[in-house]
Amino acid sequence: MGLVKTIIDVKEIEVERDRWALDVAREMGIYIPTLCHHPALQPYGACRLCVVEVTKGKGTWLATSCDLPIREGLSIRTNTPEVIKSRKMTIELLWARAPAAECIQRLAKELGVEKPRFSLRDDLGRCILCGLCVRVCNELIGVSALSFTMRGVERKVKTPFDRASDICIGCNACVAVCPTGHVVSVDKGAVRDIETWKTKLEMVRCEVCGRAYMPVKELEYLQAKLGEQTFLEKVCPMCRKSQTVACLEDVTANKEDIECAVSEYRGMKN
Repeated sequence: MGLVKTIIDVKEIEVERDRWALDVAREMGIYIPTLCHHPALQPYGACRLCVVEVTKGKGTWLATSCDLPIREGLSIRTNTPEVIKSRKMTIELLWARAPAAECIQRLAKELGVEKPRFSLRDDLGRCILCGLCVRVCNELIGVSALSFTMRGVERKVKTPFDRASDICIGCNACVAVCPTGHVVSVDKGAVRDIETWKTKLEMVRCEVCGRAYMPVKELEYLQAKLGEQTFLEKVCPMCRKSQTVACLEDVTANKEDIECAVSEYRGMKN
């Protein structure tokens, strides 16, 4: 990939062509807020918080930096009055949609927004339709247990027919990427209850300690991916860690015995 010259916040840099402006700016130590961006997924531009002001030639416009490819001759400014105005409007809209999301309130405070001018949703929800849960399930896990439903203000993320999913493996990837805490999953004994998706899954018990540690469906999914040549033992992470430590201790002990034997041999030889 060839190098191009661009300007970010008055600083001229040379960088690989087509890299995302958000990534380049962050490497430069420039803070740009975002809620829908994740390094493991392709840019989506859903939350609109990462807007920057772009100038090329005589044209100037606002664009989301997460999916803005760096090109020759661009001048990007990340903190202009127009950028701040746009981010404030966006955070007000997100706050109205997800009034219970603490990260929204935190970002609003950073931007100087005391409260939204729009009516808050009655359900005190946390979903901002960033799409991270849908995309990680579809693109990375490959299960596609989630999808967007309805349109406009009624748009939501749901399982098919808003029922318990038959294909969800309970991997909690959706929980990990959710920026607002909307997706809730709780392990209750030998059952993983993904409350947001109304899905309950039986858990595998560790053959060493008996602790329930992952859904049966997730283990079966991983085993199918690895194939018959690799067998997954039913051992929880804690017991597997203990086994690894024990192995390392054995290796260390053996090494000390070998070093002692070598030392004695050299003494006898001398």
